[in-house]
Amino acid sequence: MKQKAVLTIALFFSLVSVLKAQNFDENFGESSRLVDLPTAYTLHKANFLIDMRMYAGGGLLGSAAFGISDRVMLGMSYGGDNMIGEGNIGWNPQPGIEARLRVLDETFRTPALTVGFDSQGFGAFRDTYRRYETKSRGMFVAVSKNYALFRNSGLHGGVNWSLEGKGKDKEVNAFLGADVLLNPEFRVFVEYDFAINDNENNNEFGSGRGYLNGGVRWIFERGLYAQFNFKNLFSNGPSLIRREFKIGYVEAF
Repeated sequence: MKQKAVLTIALFFSLVSVLKAQNFDENFGESSRLVDLPTAYTLHKANFLIDMRMYAGGGLLGSAAFGISDRVMLGMSYGGDNMIGEGNIGWNPQPGIEARLRVLDETFRTPALTVGFDSQGFGAFRDTYRRYETKSRGMFVAVSKNYALFRNSGLHGGVNWSLEGKGKDKEVNAFLGADVLLNPEFRVFVEYDFAINDNENNNEFGSGRGYLNGGVRWIFERGLYAQFNFKNLFSNGPSLIRREFKIGYVEAF
């Protein structure tokens, strides 16, 4: 299964390598995240991104990221479930930490390549299993390439090793994604997490089909956007399709 996932990513980028490439100079042409999955892009030097994600169970997750240089990005996040509603708030056990280093810049023929670490998972944190509903990426390698295939489109892929969870379900994982700028106001995202590290057949999480997510970003004006996410479209495991809302802002110091 692992070999199949890696081969799929290699074929994916090989098939599109003949397309005419198009580089971007601004952050909205280089999304650092699709729905849950990271891309190889980082914030530009002296730029920052703040966002707030609202998810099922009254959950809120706030995050901030900073472009230390054009190659290095650092971020932090924190939140919890049941923050909207009543009853006790289920705070995350610790803040999420993110660090990225872009090793290779994107060129006309080759993709950008980034290595990083991200300890922030998504959804409620399950103390029994010591993990989020959607595992954090942990250590990851991501590649991204922009093309003029259809307006401004980007293709992304990578591998990761999450530190979350118990038991033997901790294999190296793989993921793919794409985004397309439909017009100056709307960008759409689609991603597929192979979930090789989350395929135990139990009553809580995935059962082997992977996770297909989609999203639509509405860009109000330069720097400000709202994003609607639709997660687990394959209904992998006992969970139904989940809806999320995120609002974010990108600006320079």
